[in-house]
Amino acid sequence: MHSQSIHILNDFNLRHTDCRSVILDIFIDKGFALSHSDVEEKVKHNFDRVTLYRTLKTFLDKGILHKVLDDSGVTKYALCKESCSVSDHKHEHVHFKCVNCGHTNCIDDVLIPSVKLPQGYKFLESNLLIQGVCKDCGLLA
Repeated sequence: MHSQSIHILNDFNLRHTDCRSVILDIFIDKGFALSHSDVEEKVKHNFDRVTLYRTLKTFLDKGILHKVLDDSGVTKYALCKESCSVSDHKHEHVHFKCVNCGHTNCIDDVLIPSVKLPQGYKFLESNLLIQGVCKDCGLLA
């Protein structure tokens, strides 16, 4: 178990369980957005689908993970930065999907520009997905 996953669980006042630790370690090790099935593939011999679903939902509700827009139509999740909490997710950053390896990454230092909506419209959230070739795949070309 990573010391970072222990730190995250402590910071969010969550009990340490094998499932929570293993799932956090997967996100820490991968470093890019993962779908439910991506995580399930890694843990299917150790934890059932319901436990995995509840763990991902708990992490999402607490502000440990956030949902990531992807053109595949599948919900993906990525680790939140330190500034997220139960009541306030801050994800006004760009997501980048590599057309070569298929990984979707948070680009935290590139913010989504604010958009002034017409009167009567209420802003809830914004997402911006950029597709191209990531830095790792670009090095291979």
